[in-house]
Amino acid sequence: MTVNGYAMVAQVRYRELRTRVGLAAFIAATAWLLTQSPWPVGWFGVVVATQALDWIVFRPLRLKPDLEPSVAYRVGLCATAAINVIVYSGIAAWLWIEGGDAGRLFAIIQVAGGLLHVSLHMHHVKPLLFAAVIPHSVYFLGLPVFGAIVGGRPEEMLISVGGLLYMMHLIVAVRQSSTTTTALQTANTEARSERRKAEVASAAKSDFLAVISHEIRTPMNAVISAANLLRRTRLDREQREHVSMLLDAGDVLVGLLNDVLDFSKIEAGKMELESSVMELRDKLGSLGRLWQPRASANGVRLKIEIEPNVPDFIRTDPLRLQQILFNLLSNAVKFTQDGSITVFVDWREAESRLIVSVVDTGCGIPGDRLAHIFDSFAQVDASTTRKYGGTGLGLAISRRLAEMMGGSLTAESIEGRGSSFTLSLPVEAVVRTTTQTGRKVDVQAGLEGRLILAADDHAVNRRILTLLLEPHGCRIVLVENGAEAVEAARTQRFDAILMDMQMPVMDGLEASKRIRAGGMNQGTPLIALTANAMDVHRSAWEDTGVHAFLTKPIDLGLLAATLVEACGAHDENQAAVA
Repeated sequence: MTVNGYAMVAQVRYRELRTRVGLAAFIAATAWLLTQSPWPVGWFGVVVATQALDWIVFRPLRLKPDLEPSVAYRVGLCATAAINVIVYSGIAAWLWIEGGDAGRLFAIIQVAGGLLHVSLHMHHVKPLLFAAVIPHSVYFLGLPVFGAIVGGRPEEMLISVGGLLYMMHLIVAVRQSSTTTTALQTANTEARSERRKAEVASAAKSDFLAVISHEIRTPMNAVISAANLLRRTRLDREQREHVSMLLDAGDVLVGLLNDVLDFSKIEAGKMELESSVMELRDKLGSLGRLWQPRASANGVRLKIEIEPNVPDFIRTDPLRLQQILFNLLSNAVKFTQDGSITVFVDWREAESRLIVSVVDTGCGIPGDRLAHIFDSFAQVDASTTRKYGGTGLGLAISRRLAEMMGGSLTAESIEGRGSSFTLSLPVEAVVRTTTQTGRKVDVQAGLEGRLILAADDHAVNRRILTLLLEPHGCRIVLVENGAEAVEAARTQRFDAILMDMQMPVMDGLEASKRIRAGGMNQGTPLIALTANAMDVHRSAWEDTGVHAFLTKPIDLGLLAATLVEACGAHDENQAAVA
């Protein structure tokens, strides 16, 4: 048996020490009543002494469970166990001889109980088990034989036969207990191993997704940004159509990537919700303007109908609400070839609940497939993916996001006539005055004359940043890694710093920490602009005190607005300090 088996027995014997002593006191009192002799009192004293010996001998194993007992120590442990049993069950011999019929019955029960006790808690260690069971068995089987031969009571041999049957059943029970214990230990070991494998697999999946996200976003940044720059130039109608197709394809690829990352976060339980105030009508209007051209290209009318009682401002997670509505409108436009798409928005004031229904006159969903459209990677049929594209994750993600936000997303559909998706979401209505809504960002005025440091190890990305931002009147200082960024920040004051994450020599996180540690740009707004878009990356950037976290492909409007806001806030802080 392993060392842990001896330590386990030591712990059990220590926990049950008081029980054994208390039971010995009860047995001594019963023996005294049956025999009216002082011997049981003496026996109890010897029991206390042997239990003290047991406590001393097993103590090193209790203090150091990993202690490996030597051969001599194991012999001492077994001898101690045997002495304890010999003394403890010795009272049975006295009762068998002096206690009459009641004494013999009590003696046999006491020894049977002792056999059961040591068998159950010592079966992990066979030497200790034999050391304790053998003395008990001698009493258990020998006393009836002694009574039959010496006492002239041959009928007591039947007690020995019964004892043998009891011991056989006890052996079966102990074996079953040992087998069950071993099976449970094996199962626990396997479960721990499986958990470790699952944790390793989860970490590997996260690492894989992080790498894939970075490696896809980096070239997509170049493709989409170059297409946006190309669209600014003088193009004929055919060229403009080609650029539009390129941008549409880029949007689809980025959308698919975001879907996979979001689904992975939800599956891992790592999706976190935010809470802030959003202007509902403005957000719905933006979505309408985004999808109107695509709907019109299909000959479909897109309408947004908002009930008068719908609040202008609500508190929710704006990004996730927009993501749900974006997915619903995307599906509606994708599967509607004629007719109309209508977004109905209602407000249930008593429940403080926003109801948004997206109703289309598209192809509809077969009844036998309707129950599965919210399943992960589900499509109506295989031809759906070939014809319309997509991962089949959009609706699954949307429903899970709705449920995480305390709401629900349901669907109704009639094949050939259209579908209706209804989002029901608990939100807080917020009252705001027009002066609280903020001012429009004037990008040109906000960036005119600004000096911006941009660190990125890809030459194409640096070129794109220059082409995107310099037309707004700002100057860009470009560096290739974090070390160069730290050096540049040490010698020149900037209005804002754009920092990539993965760079040679020194990464963006370390460079940001060093810039924040001191110098003339210690308080300069620092904006992470990276292809590392997972939550773990966002958290790492937040620890450096970045002003904002932006991901590639670059959204020029968002980047410019973030720079203007960051520079403006920094100017106000500087003025307040002065």
